[in-house]
Amino acid sequence: MPLYTSQHLKIYNSLSGEKESFKPIHEGNVGMYVCGPTVYSNVHLGNVRTFMSFDVIFRYFLHLGYKVRYVRNITDVGHIVDDVDEGEDKIAKKARLEQLEPMEVVQRYTVDFHDILKAFNFLPPSIEPTATGHIIEQIEIIKKIIDTGIGYEANGSVYFDVVKYNEANNYGILSGRNIEDMLANTRDLDGQSDKKNPQDFALWKKAEPEHIMRWPSPWSDGFPGWHLECTAMSTKYLGNHFDIHGGGMDLKFPHHECEIAQNEACTGQSPVNYWMHANMLTLNGKKMAKSTGNNILPGEILSGDNTVLSKAFSASVTRFFMLQAHYRSILDFSDDAITAAEKGYKRLMEALDALPTISAGNSSSINFGAWKQLCYDAMNDDFNTPILIAQLFEGVRYINLLKEGKETISTEDLKSFSTVINAFVFDVLGLSDEKAADSNNDKLEGVVNMLIGMRNQARADKNFALSDQIRDELIALGIQLKDGKEGTTFSI
Repeated sequence: MPLYTSQHLKIYNSLSGEKESFKPIHEGNVGMYVCGPTVYSNVHLGNVRTFMSFDVIFRYFLHLGYKVRYVRNITDVGHIVDDVDEGEDKIAKKARLEQLEPMEVVQRYTVDFHDILKAFNFLPPSIEPTATGHIIEQIEIIKKIIDTGIGYEANGSVYFDVVKYNEANNYGILSGRNIEDMLANTRDLDGQSDKKNPQDFALWKKAEPEHIMRWPSPWSDGFPGWHLECTAMSTKYLGNHFDIHGGGMDLKFPHHECEIAQNEACTGQSPVNYWMHANMLTLNGKKMAKSTGNNILPGEILSGDNTVLSKAFSASVTRFFMLQAHYRSILDFSDDAITAAEKGYKRLMEALDALPTISAGNSSSINFGAWKQLCYDAMNDDFNTPILIAQLFEGVRYINLLKEGKETISTEDLKSFSTVINAFVFDVLGLSDEKAADSNNDKLEGVVNMLIGMRNQARADKNFALSDQIRDELIALGIQLKDGKEGTTFSI
């Protein structure tokens, strides 16, 4: 039987403001959509924290035995600067400033996004669709919304009539905002916009002559609104009604609010059972912002090339640090905090390295079954990784007591304990044992140095064919040799 049949998972639902028992629409299957990055710049650390939260959630569902379809999109058009409807597309602006084609910008920062997430040991999503790859689907949704009378065309653009929608629905159901208050607190449009109401949002924007990202539509050559893409891609791959929609807290309004409105206008039903939002990351107690200099990129943590930290920190240490806070809590990043996390991470890995050396006895003096369930209870309580980590350190304490002979463990319990603690550390939390990685690097260095020695001997024997063969085959494997006055060195 899969684990999910014996575990009672509760998820905090942003829609209700309460923890709710998780019941998938289709038994044994989970459909999860998470808003991905707008690829106009290097992925920032706050994004990494959000995606890491959902990576752990994805991992835990898999661990419980669910079949998961995890969809995380790439926004490569339609996201206007300052998250409004008027102005310049973020990617088009970057392309103009750097004198590049927009898709060059998209490619550069999509590659950066994937490289960073791979470095931090993220599992890839099941599907990673792009906004530009789903223009047709977005146009079809706009047609449906116009047919309901909630969408309207104005001078080649199409807008969503929030006031009309609110007559039979609740615009503000997710964020808790009141449409009357929103309208009262918004300045009059003074004829400067084609919108009927200040709160209306764009479904399709007519492209200005200088706008190079454009597609033909029944209304104009233009591009889709930012909110529309997630409605199109989530429903295409997960259906009109699916289990989980996630993203950063900053997306709750207006992005996710608009998604709900679009879906309900099209299908007449709420699209998602559980809305989940990860909280923000601060740096030294202040909001992270490139403009103020209070900022650090994920790659700069790994390289140590920054003015914020005292040294470089590994991806696993950084990941461990982030998971010490609950995904719905604000997390403050600082040199002291990550240094402390590094000590905890090393202590955890040292205990796991020692676990295979422990000998089993006839009986157990500790209730390992109770400890195991406490680990599950932590994750079943809205994916509470800090409580899980506290339980893992209780496991570390057990390991140390067993090493010292102060406690005993049966063969069966030792096998179960080892399986569970390794599963939570490596499979669920996604940490890596960097000692093992360092050991592998040492072995690689030893093999390459041995081949360098063989090549040097071949050259001394004037066997240049063998010398060249060793060099060329190493190059084919991505290992570059460099001959210098001090001898031969290599780089990967």
